[in-house]
Amino acid sequence: MEKHSVTISGHSTSLSLEPEFWIELKEIAIEKKTTVAGLIERIDNHRTGNLSAAIRVYILKELKEKVIQNK
Repeated sequence: MEKHSVTISGHSTSLSLEPEFWIELKEIAIEKKTTVAGLIERIDNHRTGNLSAAIRVYILKELKEKVIQNK
């Protein structure tokens, strides 16, 4: 697990994710032309549970969408 501090909605928070998820999160942010913090803020605005879990689910959905698009 890697812990990172991120500022979202004007406040600092710490997130723990596996390195593979951090890599994918950075790639998705680049594809969406935003920052990692900006992407996390979007995820945060739509989540109902734990932020780290919401990020993992978001990444999973994004990767599944890529697979569907490439078929």
